[in-house]
Amino acid sequence: MQLIVATRNTHKTREIEQILGPALAVRDLTAHPEISEITESGTSFEENAKLKAIAVSEKLPGLVIADDSGLAVEALEGVPGIHSARYAGANASDKEKIAKLLRQLAKVGAKSDQRRARFCCVLAVCARWPDPCDGRRNRRRKKSPNDRAAHTDSVTIRSLFQMDSKKTFAELPEELKNNISHRAKAIRKLQAKLLALCREV
Repeated sequence: MQLIVATRNTHKTREIEQILGPALAVRDLTAHPEISEITESGTSFEENAKLKAIAVSEKLPGLVIADDSGLAVEALEGVPGIHSARYAGANASDKEKIAKLLRQLAKVGAKSDQRRARFCCVLAVCARWPDPCDGRRNRRRKKSPNDRAAHTDSVTIRSLFQMDSKKTFAELPEELKNNISHRAKAIRKLQAKLLALCREV
């Protein structure tokens, strides 16, 4: 059964594929240039994940999964949150992203023991398939609860997180990252329901 990931981020697609295993044929939007970039206009991770899943499902039949995730820093009252990807500007370099985060922490006077942060990930699934009774289309949505762990998609931010092994998250092997990342935990929570949905499609 094919699962479409509502992203053109091939790293994210590969991560999801590795976590789910061979039960699903994972694809993304790289083969669908006709689907335009989806505006993340929601006010929460949940709203943005739903927006992306539904928008892609409107264009493609079958099973679609979308996620929204980001960093929430306690000393910054949850910032950057849903704006994590564009926190330092749409075209900011890795160096600029790190610099802004550290500047903001310094601005609020956060000492080294006050710089706790978490990473949030919400997944939304939208399934659309023909109704055998009247040919109309049905849509079903399921989402996983927020899952928080000390990781993010950004290699920039990963390099700031010191792990128990004395390595940063960015330095960990791929297999270990896929066991402990925020997205991995959210996907595993959703996995059983996802396979059940596949049997219905």
